[in-house]
Order: sequence, then C-alpha cells, then structure tokens
Amino acid sequence: MKQKFDQEDVVLLGKETVFKGFFSLDVYRFKHKLFKGGWSDEVHREVFERGDAVVVLPYDPVTDEVVLIEQIRIPVLAKAKSPWMLELVAGMIEKGETAEGVAHRELAEEAGVTAKHMSKISSYFASPGGTSEKFEFFWAEIDASQAHGVHGLDHENEDIQVHVFSREQAFKFVNDGTINNASTVIGLQWLELNYLNLRKAK
Repeated sequence: MKQKFDQEDVVLLGKETVFKGFFSLDVYRFKHKLFKGGWSDEVHREVFERGDAVVVLPYDPVTDEVVLIEQIRIPVLAKAKSPWMLELVAGMIEKGETAEGVAHRELAEEAGVTAKHMSKISSYFASPGGTSEKFEFFWAEIDASQAHGVHGLDHENEDIQVHVFSREQAFKFVNDGTINNASTVIGLQWLELNYLNLRKAK
C-alpha cells in the first residue's frame, strides 16, 4: 500500500522539552495536510521520549519450547491482577549500541542463555499515540535446557525469574489473557504463524 502522506506533508513549528529525567516529555507544535484537502490548524501534542528498545523471542525449534521471563512492572499495579508479568526478553538501546548487540546482551543478562542464531523480524512502534519508542524485534534460536534460575542486574534492581514453556502453552497464555503485554503478544503470535518453518530448517 502506498500511503498518501509522508514527512513532507508535516510542518514542525516547534518542539519544547518540558521535563527531562530518566525519560523526557516533549511538546510538539505542528501542522499537517488533511485527507479532505488543505491544512490543519496548529496542533499541540505531548510526546513521551524514552528511546528505542529491542525485544527478543528466545525459541528452541528442536524441543518447540519458548523461554519467557517474569518480573515486576509497577506501572500496572492498579490495573492488573498482579504486577508480575510474563514477557519476552527486552532492553533499551543505548547510544553507540547496535540493536543486535543489545539483543545478545539482554538474552544473557535476563535469561542466562546464548543465541545460536539471531534474526531480525521487524520494527514496530510501541504506542505511537503518545511515545516515539520503537521496538526492534528479533527471534533467537536457543537451547531451552540452558534456561533456568533467577537473573538480572543487581545495580538495576532487576529480579527476573526464567520460565520454559511449550510453544502451545505459551500461546494459550496469549489466548486466555495471562500474557497481557503487547510485545510478548506480538512475538508469540508471530511464532504461531512461523514455527513450522523454523522447525523445518533444523
């Protein structure tokens, strides 16, 4: 599909950082072309800036098992039955790092496993209505028998439990709502569409 508009159809009038800490909040002022023709009035939007990240799906195509991690996510405390979430491996991309390098590092730090093979699948925006954050999504071929224990960096106060599930069980967690975070849902849905090809390649 060829989209009607691109970056040439937006005029950025200004950008102001109104908060800067570990994350930052910017206010954008802009005008843009309209589907019905002409231009919009001046629009103001707050944008949560937190940088970009990788998300890694650790999958063992030999045993047909998925490695998931579990850790506390305090922002969901008031909105979920439990703030401990089952997730894929993920981490922020710091200045000077490559996405694939971060993917390998986070796989070791959070799950204690090493990728036999790492392949980028896609890039996607986490919540484009409010944040610029973009995820680089990889799948990693791993040996699931290596995955066990508690991991994470002490100086980042990480407390991460590693779990190994059959692919079928992991996807059931998506269907019944046990897994309720976007990157893990996206990753496991991709796996459900592609696992046969991954297993045939072994």
